[in-house]
Amino acid sequence: MNKQRRKRIAEAMELLQQAQEIIEEVKDEEQEAFDNMPEGLQCSERGEAMEEAISNLEEAYDGMDDIISSLEAAGE
Repeated sequence: MNKQRRKRIAEAMELLQQAQEIIEEVKDEEQEAFDNMPEGLQCSERGEAMEEAISNLEEAYDGMDDIISSLEAAGE
């Protein structure tokens, strides 16, 4: 891979890392909101939806790790 393409890969990785940080922030905010709900509401449909969103955000975050690792390997 030439220098120009490696540079473009590095730019993509930087954007993905920024996106990953945003995902983590949103997940943490949603987790905090869930944790601050009364226990009765945590077991409600809304609480379950929040738990599902948190789980999906965790999966997205982990998926970003895999993508970033693949890009690092491609850029070597």
